[in-house]
Amino acid sequence: MADVLILTHIDYCPPAHLAQVLRARGCGFDVVRVDLGELPGHDLDRPRAVAVMGGPMSVNDPLPWIAEEVTALRHFIGRDIPIIGHCLGGQLLARALGANVRRMPYTEAGWQNMQRRGESAGSPWLAHLPESFSIFQWHGDTFALPEGAKRLLSSRWCDNQAFAWGDKVLALQGHPEMTEELIESWLADWAHLLDASQPSQQSIVEMRENLRDKVRALNQVAEGFYAHWLKLAGL
Repeated sequence: MADVLILTHIDYCPPAHLAQVLRARGCGFDVVRVDLGELPGHDLDRPRAVAVMGGPMSVNDPLPWIAEEVTALRHFIGRDIPIIGHCLGGQLLARALGANVRRMPYTEAGWQNMQRRGESAGSPWLAHLPESFSIFQWHGDTFALPEGAKRLLSSRWCDNQAFAWGDKVLALQGHPEMTEELIESWLADWAHLLDASQPSQQSIVEMRENLRDKVRALNQVAEGFYAHWLKLAGL
């Protein structure tokens, strides 16, 4: 078993750029498909860092593996190891910390501008970031803030875009792990789910505009998150 554990929930929400970062740094990692029953039997005391990826399901769906994963996340939190959650992963962390996750009246999709909150001042998770920047989004649920959490980021359509809990937990509502290839695959497979009448959703044309430059900037955002996460783990 490797030092880094990545929890995934469907084939089209892989670790993507996170995996590229880990390989470049020579960090071994295990990818576990929780939805396929791969979590039981995994040594939860082995990982030194955990990442939780996205998925189209809701933490409120009646899926037996969700409760199983929340229990595992509580175990990791109790071990005080660094954990980073992406979209569904952030919502699962919120649930593990006792906060509610609810459906929004719209879907937030595309490149959305993030604003740093006042309470984020001095957060090492954001040390590499300006006051505003973009993260790719595609979600219809949102998390409330757990007790003791510090809200870090907001967008026009989602007030709770990121929170830190303690020194080692970061929950993100967006998808900093995206690559050009992954965005293109989502647009090819899921564009029919977009609703042009919702101003919270960008059009496909807007999402693809200057895509290479946008992804390059997003990679830098993600790499700052991942560098701090791995530093906390001593990796």
